[in-house]
Amino acid sequence: MLKRKRVKLMNSEATVTQHPSTIYYKETGVVWRLSNYFLEHIPFDHQNLVFCCIGTDRSTGDALGPMTGSFLTQLVSFPFQVVGTLDNPLHALNLEEITEELKRAPDSPYIIAIDACLGNANNIGQIIVHRGPLFPGKAVKKELPPIGEVSIKAVVNIGGFMEYNVLQSTRLNLTFEMGRVISRSLLLAWHRYNLKDINNSNRNANNH
Repeated sequence: MLKRKRVKLMNSEATVTQHPSTIYYKETGVVWRLSNYFLEHIPFDHQNLVFCCIGTDRSTGDALGPMTGSFLTQLVSFPFQVVGTLDNPLHALNLEEITEELKRAPDSPYIIAIDACLGNANNIGQIIVHRGPLFPGKAVKKELPPIGEVSIKAVVNIGGFMEYNVLQSTRLNLTFEMGRVISRSLLLAWHRYNLKDINNSNRNANNH
């Protein structure tokens, strides 16, 4: 039974029109269960699926996005475009420019946005998936354009007070492990999607 619950967030967008799917990153079977969420929300058959991993390598808490992006680019069987890595972060200074560049592609992109967020103490370690955009930088009072048709957020620390310092003092191990879980789950979801597609093709061939 997939778990859905309300999670109070201090950044990314504060209100979600649908109940988000959430899971704790150390939960038993987290990679498989998170891949279920991704299969439910992400159209892997889209012609131009793009994963935008938002954040900066200059902050341990805000490195969740680019760290996930780096993990994804190292997965040779993950075929989709990844924007935002530790080497080339997607952050406040280039987000708008790169987003506009992506939109000028011949095939309109379907963007999966990945970012760190702040929440209450009970939600640290939660990974949240929902349809709709996220609003990068909201926790630190930055006005950035919304991004993404689907959002993946990871609660890395407590919000509500001195957010810059909180992000800077977040344990690197937490962002590393959560980024690894997200990337492995995305890869598994892609392989499961492919396997289902192959099985359906074989079934149709047998019927004919």
